[in-house]
Amino acid sequence: MNARSQVFDLTIEGRQVDEAVASIFHTVLFHRCQGKYMYTGDAQYSIGTIGYTDVDCDFIDFTYVCCTSQGLLRTVKRAINVFSEKLRSNESCGSGQISLEFFQKRKSRWLFQQECIPWEVWTVHLDLIKYENADDRQISRENVSDLLTEKVIYITELMNRSDYVPKTPSQSELDLIFDTSYPDVQPYLFKFDYTTAGSQTPSVTNTVKKIIKETFTL
Repeated sequence: MNARSQVFDLTIEGRQVDEAVASIFHTVLFHRCQGKYMYTGDAQYSIGTIGYTDVDCDFIDFTYVCCTSQGLLRTVKRAINVFSEKLRSNESCGSGQISLEFFQKRKSRWLFQQECIPWEVWTVHLDLIKYENADDRQISRENVSDLLTEKVIYITELMNRSDYVPKTPSQSELDLIFDTSYPDVQPYLFKFDYTTAGSQTPSVTNTVKKIIKETFTL
């Protein structure tokens, strides 16, 4: 299976990284989350509802929508923070990219590890820029806002297409398609990967797994 791939290019200030990436990824996740499945049989189920919240950015004149799920918010925020800190610490280059990948699992066979098959990847490529005065910085806020508005509209248009998504599974195979660890939403299985110029750490997947584990042991 060839995974669908979308790449967004942004040139922004370092302090705008977290909010810009979050606005794109939360828009994607809002469309790639479902309510909790409630089964009455292995193949009979009903689906709960998803709440949504408006988020106002501090360093961009922009508001975006995300799922009302504190657990999901923490997972996304901490993963983006890992990437942002690495990107902003590399002052000589100031470029990198972070990806949100959706995948499904294939049942493992005897003596074989479980296979994860990606079906959709969203990548944000970033180049950092510095502004010397307040006027330029304000113009940047407005320009980035316009650009993110275009990106969010584009994402919404893509989501309305009849593209492949994994079929609704039976209860016994639910964990092969969805992340069922959240009590209030049920996103398709996803992970984050990132690279920055000169980085020796190509993935934050292990970090995210640790975050999720720590979150549910609180």
